Amino acid sequence: MEENRVIDITGAMEVHKVVPPPHRSTLQKLNNRLKETFFPDDPLRQFKGQPLKQKLILGAQYVFPILEWGPNYSFNLFKSDVVSGLTIASLAIPQGISYAKLANLPPIVGLYSSFVPPLVYAVLGSSRDLAVGPVSIASLVLGSMLREVVSPTKDPILFLQLALSSTFFAGLFQASLGFLRLGFIIDFLSKATLIGFMAGAAVIVSLQQLKSLLGITNFTKQMAIVPVLSSVFHRTNEWSWQTILMGFCFLVFLLLTRHISMRKPKLFWVSAGAPLLSVIISTLLVFAMKGQKHGISIIGKLQEGLNPPSWNMLHFSGTYLGLVIKTGIVTGILSLTEGIAVGRTFAALKNYQVDGNKEMIAIGLMNIVGSSTSCYVTTGAFSRSAVNHNAGSKTAVSNIVMAVTVMVTLLFLMPLFEYTPNVVLGAIIVTAVIGLIDIPAAFQIWKIDKFDFLVLLCAFLGVIFISVQDGLAIAIGISILKVLLQITRPKTVMLGNIPGTGIYRNLDHYKEAMSIPGFLILSIEAPINFANATYLKERISRWIEDYEAEGGKNKKQSGLKFVVLDLSGVSAIDTSGVSLFKDLSMALEKKGLEFVLVNPIGEVLEKLQRADETKDMMRPDCLFLTVEEAVASLSSTIKYRIPDHV
Repeated sequence: MEENRVIDITGAMEVHKVVPPPHRSTLQKLNNRLKETFFPDDPLRQFKGQPLKQKLILGAQYVFPILEWGPNYSFNLFKSDVVSGLTIASLAIPQGISYAKLANLPPIVGLYSSFVPPLVYAVLGSSRDLAVGPVSIASLVLGSMLREVVSPTKDPILFLQLALSSTFFAGLFQASLGFLRLGFIIDFLSKATLIGFMAGAAVIVSLQQLKSLLGITNFTKQMAIVPVLSSVFHRTNEWSWQTILMGFCFLVFLLLTRHISMRKPKLFWVSAGAPLLSVIISTLLVFAMKGQKHGISIIGKLQEGLNPPSWNMLHFSGTYLGLVIKTGIVTGILSLTEGIAVGRTFAALKNYQVDGNKEMIAIGLMNIVGSSTSCYVTTGAFSRSAVNHNAGSKTAVSNIVMAVTVMVTLLFLMPLFEYTPNVVLGAIIVTAVIGLIDIPAAFQIWKIDKFDFLVLLCAFLGVIFISVQDGLAIAIGISILKVLLQITRPKTVMLGNIPGTGIYRNLDHYKEAMSIPGFLILSIEAPINFANATYLKERISRWIEDYEAEGGKNKKQSGLKFVVLDLSGVSAIDTSGVSLFKDLSMALEKKGLEFVLVNPIGEVLEKLQRADETKDMMRPDCLFLTVEEAVASLSSTIKYRIPDHV
């Protein structure tokens, strides 16, 4: 038979007093809160204690990072940057033409966008590896959102004007986030959302290229998978076997070179040079065999010369203002997210820091300048940046070298692209976007968090079955819903003592943990505010009722005497939260129960003390630093019997 014994938990433990935080004025608190919200990196710390001249130099270097590394630039660094710059230029030229077509813009605009923006970023950007230019996702979203209202074939001039205007607003939005230090807004695009969105976009982009790969002339303008496939199989009479053969050969070649570079990173130049080589070979073949007479469509004549000014084409009023602002914000967020993520990835590999707010300003300003020089939305592209990194880039000079190479192409080499077949551009796009489908990452999310996988799946299915922007909106909405659920339904657990220790843990998690007779010990693991105060009151009341009901069934269990709330996980509280504690204190007092608080942090303790006018809730004998101290101190007032094995 199990022997019962009376034990004294208090022992000789010293109980520490809960001390309120030192007094700070409202202005000091506001200043600290604003600093932590908008300046967590404390950008002004480097200016402290410096003479005025040094402050001016540091300020100039902060605004223009090129002034920081430029004075120490050497010929050895230049040699590395030239090699990497020429390498990414070989990739940027065919990609620029291809992505412009993906955005339903003239191919020349893609080359314009690979000339001016990299020069701006080289002066303002803080990443050494980021290679700037058009990217597939932003091109797809820009083209699809604008095409819903304006036809790029029936009204190409207006479509180009709207694209440039959207680029301006994208840059304005991006730069504003940086200047106002509101970069946390892009954090609403979770990893799961981005993986699902990019995978869906990759599928849609690839299916859209069937128009070029099959030689179809009349193709659907919709982006969802059903109308795209319907258009493909209802236009079999337009299929061109010559186009299909050429597209298949070059697609296999590009995928093979990509596979080689992935298996052996030192051979990065194989996949980097493959697109340009494909363009050259296919152009020569079409020119020699007069492929356009056999149903192979070509780019056609491209305009020679550098970027023409385009500020007179920007729309700041009129019918389409709402459309360009919406398109600019969506493409701005997507391109900003990709650019910062890519920059931080390669910065981590080389062990240097990338300032997120400075990157927002740099990317934003380069898009504002780009919109005035016939460029559309640009950012740091992952494929180009990976090639830049593997090619040994040392500084942003690699972007300057790439821009100069594109400039030479614009000035002297444009006639060579006249016979470039569209089918090869389609194959280049398919090869580029395949890398956006990250199956291992999706599988990892499935293993870790099923709700996140649901977000990923909704983004993916929304993009391929509805539309690009609607799929993204659905995924963001579900992610926000998840956050709201976590806020409005915070986790509350019952704690028990692990025998032989002073440690208290979740009874459902640690099976060896045992409840203390007479004590209901609860832990709240979230900030308490107006959104969850009512729920917490009801949940704690249910805990008390369940405990008392269990005590009625189990005669060996002592009646409830103390309700202990561990507030270690409560980082903040508002007036609704304070009212919750006051209501709980009065309700428990009517039941003859003691209300005990454990380890409230400074802000929480200060607000509770200010609200406790009667000094009943915040008495010294009801405040403790740890659950162990609370149990040890309060158990001396009651006697209870517990099993001998405790």
